[in-house]
Amino acid sequence: MAARDGEAREIAAFLGRTGLLGIVDVHTHFLPKRVMDKVWAYFDSVGPLTGVQWPIRYRADEDERLATLRAFGVRAFTAMVYPHKPDMAAWLNGWAADFAARTPDCLHTATFYPEPGAAAYVTQAIDAGARVFKAHLQVGAYDPRDPLLDDVWGRLAESGTPVVAHCASGPVAGEFTGPGPIGEVLRRHPRLPLIVAHLGMPEYGAFLDFAERYPEVRLDTTMAFTDFPEGSIPFPVADRPRLRALEHKILHGSDFPNIPYPYLRSLESLARLDLGDAWLRSVIHDNATTLFKL
Repeated sequence: MAARDGEAREIAAFLGRTGLLGIVDVHTHFLPKRVMDKVWAYFDSVGPLTGVQWPIRYRADEDERLATLRAFGVRAFTAMVYPHKPDMAAWLNGWAADFAARTPDCLHTATFYPEPGAAAYVTQAIDAGARVFKAHLQVGAYDPRDPLLDDVWGRLAESGTPVVAHCASGPVAGEFTGPGPIGEVLRRHPRLPLIVAHLGMPEYGAFLDFAERYPEVRLDTTMAFTDFPEGSIPFPVADRPRLRALEHKILHGSDFPNIPYPYLRSLESLARLDLGDAWLRSVIHDNATTLFKL
């Protein structure tokens, strides 16, 4: 508790210096306990598998994690749920709907998987109030061009419901990650409100291209610019001017609680880009506030 309070004071000081009223975090994870436990077990094994240790900084029960986000000044956040096999997405959507109903500051989140009935349960989730979806091509190991998903992408585009997609190849490439597969989806659905997770690392430039080309493509900053990935997959310095030009298309994300460093670092790493307080306010608060009509 003392450590959390100390970090909360540091974050409050950061917000005060930059004129921010609060934080909107579009990339946080809340999952059913047994699923979250399996996710944490995976991260515990990442070190032996890759040689990079990934300690979960905010490993705690659900109530404690909620209290931590609120203490940090996060006024709205998501519950990024994602399936890794068939017959899982609809169950996760039911859990996420219940979670949103009892957690007013959480944006009602939903997900999908390429399977018969996906378009039906996605439509049901939207009708039930889902405000954002999560697609994880790396963990799900599925092709976003799968015909079973064409109506899903079409429904999201038609309804204007954003989808946060882990479609880039960091930290480990998958068969269907990278700009190629999701790029074909965008060509078929150019109005799809896609939010590219992790700023598209390591294929930063290609995903910035999408944000420049398609009116509803945005990017979240999850883990980008922090010391954790910068040592191996740094953001190209030459592309920093593009970040300024895309100011209104970039949203703050953290990956809380599954980050190996203090939450404050995700904010400080954005400030170190030296793009100005107005840019910081847009990215950390205003853009998501506008997108989700908070």
